[in-house]
Amino acid sequence: MSTPLEIYPMTPREIVSELDRYIVGQADAKRAVAIALRNRWRRLQVAPELRDEIAPKNIIMIGPTGVGKTEISRRLARLAQAPFIKVEASRFTEVGYVGRDVESIIRDLSELAADMVREEEEAKVAVQARERAEERILDILYQTPTNPDPDGPETLPETDETREKLRKLLRGGNLDEREIEIEPSQAPQGGMAFEVITPQNLEETGFNIRDALNSMLGGRGDQTRSRKVTVKEALELIAQQEAQGLIDQGKVTEEAVRRVEQNGIVFIDEIDKICGRDASQGPDVSREGVQRDLLPIVEGSSVKTRHGMIRTDHILFIASGAFSLSKPSDLIPEFQGRFPVRVELSALEVGDFVRILTEPQNSLTLQYKALLETERIALDFDESAIQEIATIAAQVNSTAENVGARRLHTIMERLLDDISFHAPERAGTSVAIDAAYVREKLGSILEDQDLSRYIL
Repeated sequence: MSTPLEIYPMTPREIVSELDRYIVGQADAKRAVAIALRNRWRRLQVAPELRDEIAPKNIIMIGPTGVGKTEISRRLARLAQAPFIKVEASRFTEVGYVGRDVESIIRDLSELAADMVREEEEAKVAVQARERAEERILDILYQTPTNPDPDGPETLPETDETREKLRKLLRGGNLDEREIEIEPSQAPQGGMAFEVITPQNLEETGFNIRDALNSMLGGRGDQTRSRKVTVKEALELIAQQEAQGLIDQGKVTEEAVRRVEQNGIVFIDEIDKICGRDASQGPDVSREGVQRDLLPIVEGSSVKTRHGMIRTDHILFIASGAFSLSKPSDLIPEFQGRFPVRVELSALEVGDFVRILTEPQNSLTLQYKALLETERIALDFDESAIQEIATIAAQVNSTAENVGARRLHTIMERLLDDISFHAPERAGTSVAIDAAYVREKLGSILEDQDLSRYIL
């Protein structure tokens, strides 16, 4: 198996161009992640004896919330179709937090990779699995009484001709609502791995004490119960079961581990929240402790997961933080050294908000238009309305907490609240949103600064 990045390596310029379709501005950050992604392909072209020596150039993104740090990383992972996970560094400093450790990041990433590979493999065998499911459904239909009477059920005589007629009805959807009885899934579960269960790995291993005891006592519980479902539901359930049987679970695990090790991306948000400031006791010591716990994973170590040991040497780590009360140099030197690339993202201004509302393929205005089209309402945003919304977003961010582009979501919900609520009764109409409409809906809130802090 090989990932799309290995088949068609995108150039840095192409990566930036793709990111531009969804994220406004922040050119420096886009260039940094584009180079990091291209370097992965470059490393694979290097001689094997040197390949393992080339470490990823991890990145620290510095900038206020809501300016695109997380979105850049998420879109980058989608472009590379790489396993991606986002974690908040501050969660590891929470008092009384039990049952998780920093290695859980890699365990969670391995689960995401396994799901990704499994879905890809299921897609490859989907046609074959559906054909097998059809045969099993037809077998069940032949066993189903067609003319029950007191003397006993009359079953449909099985011939090639009647089977093909049933198949035609099945594929045409004519039998979708008919109920049949199916047995529980017997899909292969793979080999059993024995592991010592501790409070730390209980969550990650998915250990279920009730199921384990039930199995030890020889009970099968609900597994022995058949159930009635419609033919349409049965077809989907059995197709999934057949797909599981057609997949080589060993290869899925092997490929998942490979993707995590070679293509995995970990986004550590709120990295500034674990900066210590030369304190010998108190919370700063805890923050520095989290850095030291994260350090082996970032430097490169082996982590035990349900899918086997995973080395973290070539996982790309992207950290981000506002650093409003601290600076990157407050991180311990060893941690700083593992993030050689630093990029600063700029705060959003009125012009940026205008572009965010109109340019991206998933812009908010397009999203709301599509949502209300489902109610047969045509929503039209005038340029003056876009400008007014952007101005209000910038104004509220400057007077209240600056949450960047996330402010637009709050404003748009407040602006379209009345239309969204009454949409079913206004089907077949069109609504024009202009600057006057925006001021009418939001003007009174903006005038009351205390109120705008809570509502916008």
